[in-house]
Amino acid sequence: MGGASARDVKNRIRSVESTMHITKAMELVASSKLRKAKERMENSRAFFTALYETLCDIANYNNDFSSVFVRERPVQKVCFVVVAGDRGLAGGYNSNVFRKVREREITSPYCVVPIGKKALEFYRKNGIEVLTDAYANVSTIDLAQCSALGKELAKAYKDGKFDALYLVYTDFVSMLSQAPQSCQLLPLAVDKERERQKGFILYEPSSTGVFNQIIPEYLSGMVYGAVCESYASELAARRTAMDSATKNASDMIDALSLQYNRARQGAITQEITEIVAGSEGST
Repeated sequence: MGGASARDVKNRIRSVESTMHITKAMELVASSKLRKAKERMENSRAFFTALYETLCDIANYNNDFSSVFVRERPVQKVCFVVVAGDRGLAGGYNSNVFRKVREREITSPYCVVPIGKKALEFYRKNGIEVLTDAYANVSTIDLAQCSALGKELAKAYKDGKFDALYLVYTDFVSMLSQAPQSCQLLPLAVDKERERQKGFILYEPSSTGVFNQIIPEYLSGMVYGAVCESYASELAARRTAMDSATKNASDMIDALSLQYNRARQGAITQEITEIVAGSEGST
């Protein structure tokens, strides 16, 4: 009985070691991809910050400005662009994004634009209206795809398919911290308290026309920035989760090794006892 127990523990150790090799490999892959993802994320921030400030300048510093994209209207329907991951094994990364959507106190019907396979699977499973499923692979989405999505969202808002647009993604704070975020994209909230810029800028054909032309680029820029932030966050979360799993597996192997040695020692002791008892019986 003791020998069988030792064999079971030995098989268990081999199984945990095999799992530990997998988690260690996944940690290394995530670390390798993370360096490039962080670089892309950092490069995207400055451009889209400047784009947003340009929109605010046009909206704030022109007396004759009026656009459908800043005018508030009764909210009959809401649209969420939700950026999640393509895979699991990243701790609470995906579930935290979905929870952030639920935290919005939305009383109106809503639809979603899922970015990432996990987002598409989640909302289809829960019966939520999916506006488009063309952007379900977050790891390969590029600026051209975001540009197409920005144009699609701007047209849908202008046509009245929804009355408010939110973006939900994960902000890369640090290697160990990633925070889910939610921000309103449309109608665009302009800062009326900003100091008016000096000088005068003439927009042709009009400030409203220029503003409306920039809006799709603004939306695509915000989505692309969110994708870059989220993808880096996903890799960091997976790296942390796999590092934790590898350490737990190592601790489990140590505990099982101790258990195996005790079981093996018990089996040897039992065999010696049986041999001694047998020799005494024969005499």
